[in-house]
Amino acid sequence: AKSSKSAKSERQALIDNAMKQQRSADKRRSNIIVSVCVLIALGLIGAAAYQPIKNQFDLQEYSGLEVSEVGAPASVCEPVTTQDAVGGGEHVAQGTEVTYETSPPSFGPHWNVAGIAPASFNDKFYDADDRPPVEALVHNLEHGYTVLWYDETVADDASQVSQIKAIAKKFDSDDTNFRLKFIAAPWLESDQDGDPFPGGQHVALTHWSGEGETSAGVVQYCSEISGAALETFM
Repeated sequence: AKSSKSAKSERQALIDNAMKQQRSADKRRSNIIVSVCVLIALGLIGAAAYQPIKNQFDLQEYSGLEVSEVGAPASVCEPVTTQDAVGGGEHVAQGTEVTYETSPPSFGPHWNVAGIAPASFNDKFYDADDRPPVEALVHNLEHGYTVLWYDETVADDASQVSQIKAIAKKFDSDDTNFRLKFIAAPWLESDQDGDPFPGGQHVALTHWSGEGETSAGVVQYCSEISGAALETFM
């Protein structure tokens, strides 16, 4: 029979071995958790970096093209329409919500606040996160701007958004001819901005033409982005 001392040593050896195995298992488990966390982190970093890099490549695709060569042909657009805008230049207090007759407006009452309305002459492209209020952009129209409005269908189409950004980059913010001033901005449907565009149309070109008795709002709806239509419109 084994002595009590020998039996105790064997039990201790078994305990030590079990603890060693447990530590090894814990270490493997920790290594797996760390590895998974690293992979997730790398995936998140990669996903965050992917879109800006892709956007840059997309814009390079259009860098050597004229405005008229970006997007679909002008045939995707409906005929240009005009509306008498006499009396539409009223200035209203900042914060006043104006209900415009058309979606989007091409003229009408608007805010007049330095640094806010009209919106910056340097920014050419806005998305839903940074777009100025419609009442501010209507003041840009009064200054001779053309505003390209795009709805949620276009906003969800990465290719068309790239085309809009490419077009916007082609307009010089220092150009002194305000008829060549351009802004692209999203039209936020429902109770925020107003009714959606007419059926099947997802882009609207707007311009406030002339002054006084000859003032008119000019609008052209398109089913998709068309640099050719924009160039002719402007």
